[in-house]
Amino acid sequence: MSDADHTSSSPDSEPGETTPPARKRPKPGERRVQILQALAAMLEQPGAERITTAALAAKLEVSEAALYRHFASKAQMFEGLIEFIEQTVFSLINQIAEREGPAMDAAGGARQASKVVAMLMQFAEKNPGMTRVMVGDALVFENERLQQRMNQFFDKIESTLKQCLRDGAQASPSTPSSSATPSVDAQVRASVLTAFVAGRLQRFARSGFRRLPSEHLEASLALML
Repeated sequence: MSDADHTSSSPDSEPGETTPPARKRPKPGERRVQILQALAAMLEQPGAERITTAALAAKLEVSEAALYRHFASKAQMFEGLIEFIEQTVFSLINQIAEREGPAMDAAGGARQASKVVAMLMQFAEKNPGMTRVMVGDALVFENERLQQRMNQFFDKIESTLKQCLRDGAQASPSTPSSSATPSVDAQVRASVLTAFVAGRLQRFARSGFRRLPSEHLEASLALML
């Protein structure tokens, strides 16, 4: 019998039996990602108002102690999800700005703002669990600083929309129909758009992810812009 034959079975195994492969250890950082992915997946399920670390550990088939080796608390796990939301969304906003270039007129500013809104709707549809974090449903029983951080996220979105609309209005040539207060108008429209986004995401989460945020989106944006 060759050496290769000996490696296929353990000394105590019956002929023809093979030893089960050793469980593969996750690479550094891999388990952390798995924990966040599992948490996001659990947030997509009905009745996920409060997820316990015990339930999360059971889903991953690890001990709660194993979770705490990667995150000091459940709040840190939610912070990991918020960081993913922030990094992804603002990276996509930067891509929109690069593709569109500077807003040369009011129409260009409105187009940029509408693309930002559409991107947020698409992100929510692709990441239902993250949507529940964005609207705060998943944060009700968690540390208050998490909700404050999401509030800051929407403040940044509103500022981004305001800048798109203001830059476009200020770049437009003066006409009889031009607003005498482009910055004020941009602020009002940005506020309305941000409230619209938040409302659509709330409806998406509360409907069990049946009512898509992008429903009649073009017509809605046309009315507001």
